[in-house]
Amino acid sequence: MKTLAEMTLEELIAPDGHACACGREHRVGLKYLKIGQGAVRMLPEALAAIGCAHPWIVCDRNTERAAMPQVLQALQGAGIPYGLYRFDSETVEPDERAVGRLLMAFDPACDGVLAVGSGVINDCCKVLAHALGKPQAVVATAPSMDGYASNSSSMIRDRVKVTLYNACPGAIIADTLLLKDAPARMLQAGLGDMLAKYIALCEWRISRLVTGEYYCEAVAGLMRRSLAKIRSAAPRLMERDPDVIGDVAEGLILSGVAMAFAQVSRPASGLEHYFSHLWEMFALERGLPLELHGIQVGVGTVLTLRIYDRLRTLTPNRETAEKAMRAFDPAAWEQSVRRVFGKAAQTLIDSEYRVWHKNDPTTQARHLERILTHWDEIQTIVAEELPKTEEVLALMRAVGEPDNPEAIGESAQDVRDAFLHSRDIRDKYLTSSMLWDLGLLETFPLE
Repeated sequence: MKTLAEMTLEELIAPDGHACACGREHRVGLKYLKIGQGAVRMLPEALAAIGCAHPWIVCDRNTERAAMPQVLQALQGAGIPYGLYRFDSETVEPDERAVGRLLMAFDPACDGVLAVGSGVINDCCKVLAHALGKPQAVVATAPSMDGYASNSSSMIRDRVKVTLYNACPGAIIADTLLLKDAPARMLQAGLGDMLAKYIALCEWRISRLVTGEYYCEAVAGLMRRSLAKIRSAAPRLMERDPDVIGDVAEGLILSGVAMAFAQVSRPASGLEHYFSHLWEMFALERGLPLELHGIQVGVGTVLTLRIYDRLRTLTPNRETAEKAMRAFDPAAWEQSVRRVFGKAAQTLIDSEYRVWHKNDPTTQARHLERILTHWDEIQTIVAEELPKTEEVLALMRAVGEPDNPEAIGESAQDVRDAFLHSRDIRDKYLTSSMLWDLGLLETFPLE
């Protein structure tokens, strides 16, 4: 029997799903997928596959220029009626305001949602389609992120970056003739988002040991296949060859399928994503422009790899960890959260006390015991999953991608704040969580 990593894309999206040794049945809601030159011409077939005869199109100014002529030509050529909503601004934030605008503007004569765009447009349309109970399709406009086929949306709710689990699109069109013309920064962002998978898989395996979190080796293997696909294509990425872009698009979509199979974003994101999430929250709080998510994630990946360079040389110490827990001051923690997160702070503080309990001494003691017991195994996981930092830097520099916080305008203070408070925005066990359990987070060097 084939493993998930050995299956073709067509086999992976089979409607019957895949029974797995992990005890779950893996399936994805994706019914139609076309990657290749001129794929947008297959849009009528894709819509028919998901039962959509009258799509409501969502785009922004940038994606309108990039793909709408081809999209409309395909629809009009097939006599398919459509509604259209275009965000007027050059940038759209994936928050309540954006989704509210879509809900208020939706034409009830339409029976499906067609996203024309990449990250933000796709995420907002996932939330919209899920809320309306309508099928969704997406025409990708850039190989800039791995969420096309995932069953989740990366959104901003109450000023906090959250992952909402809804549904993946029923159909994805990735026309490499469109994707190859995406801005260079978006090509770099796609690479940055994929390099994160090294950290994600490492942390997922560590979390299974420390917290007992669900883990599936078959899904992890599929993600490793996706990562290998991107890594092999990376040196030729900026040549904009449609075949190379197709390999990148396939790798990104495979990553989303892996997330859908796991039913969580864990196979695809770890501490490196939380650097990005917090920097984005900081920018929103200050009213500053946002860097592309994948660009931030690439920088976060380098930072996290350097953290592991130091972790490889550490020997955990029970006394250090217990001393740090005894010294923990909830009032000082709250004050720091309010300084860093501003208006979003109270939501995070309430979540910690009512739901998460990550700062509870009992939780820390339980985690510490398992870290100490499994430290050799943790080190083996790190050695198996993580490449050398210099190898990743070489890939990024070959395509001109920023690889340090200063290059994307992040100050040393913002880097430090993001690192220390990464564990405070969700209940997800990260590298920073392990350092906290070991009593090392506050003093751990990032240089």
